[in-house]
Amino acid sequence: MPSLRRLPADAPAQTIAAILDTDGALILEDVLSPAQVARVGGEIEPYVEATPNGRDSFTGHATTRTGALVARSPACRELVMHPAILAACDVFLKRACDRYQLHLTQVIRIRPGQGAQVLHRDKLAWGGYLQGIEPQLNTIWAITDFTAENGATQVVPGSPGWAEGRRAEPHEVGQAVMKAGSVLVYSGSVIHAGGENRSDADRIGINLTYCLGWLRQEENQYLSCPPQIARTLDPQLQALLGYAMGSYALGYFTPPLPPGEGPEAVPPDYALGGEAAGWGEDLLAAVSARQKAKVTEG
Repeated sequence: MPSLRRLPADAPAQTIAAILDTDGALILEDVLSPAQVARVGGEIEPYVEATPNGRDSFTGHATTRTGALVARSPACRELVMHPAILAACDVFLKRACDRYQLHLTQVIRIRPGQGAQVLHRDKLAWGGYLQGIEPQLNTIWAITDFTAENGATQVVPGSPGWAEGRRAEPHEVGQAVMKAGSVLVYSGSVIHAGGENRSDADRIGINLTYCLGWLRQEENQYLSCPPQIARTLDPQLQALLGYAMGSYALGYFTPPLPPGEGPEAVPPDYALGGEAAGWGEDLLAAVSARQKAKVTEG
């Protein structure tokens, strides 16, 4: 069984990117302290416990997936903004974009009895249309220990360079066995999957992923973290969510206000501050009032 390379938490971004290019995945060890792991776990636990199991074999009939983590958890915001991960994104993703963005935030809890997920590449979320471009950098933060018994993520090192139709043989599949507080970093091109949980306890990891700024996000961050919440966050995190131009002409909008009451073609961060704060709520209130008036008139 192949093993993944392991690096210290302060490994250089260039080293991380180089390993992702060849192997497709690696483990950063001891990135979070036990106290930090406990804080993250405490903040997400109520949401995880309220999340039902998946509805198909891919999402997992004994697996829960909980999102909207930026809006729900200050501790998760810190993980999203971790300097080592963003530095790796700068090197790995900016080869194909001006700005990268947050793609997905999700707590994945694999419960006892869950079978192994089918092996796949995450970049296929965009179909087979991206050729010759690496679209994303992904992380799974271990909130519990990841073991061979409890469903540690399966990974096929070296598979980013494989032909699309090649299937991994059992001896080519390794597992991301790691302690709580460590992080699996992997590309969108590497073949991987959730493991089988043969233990009597949950395996919990936080899947935070980043993609090129000109691609559609897997998790719609504007809905998961709407302006009334996003405007309270750090500007860099706001930009990662998508409240910034993806390039010169990617992402602008026009507030749908009555004639003369708003600007035309503004960047998305207009919705977050200054005179713009509350425009969305004001518009909804105005529309609602008009609808009520029509009902009364009718």
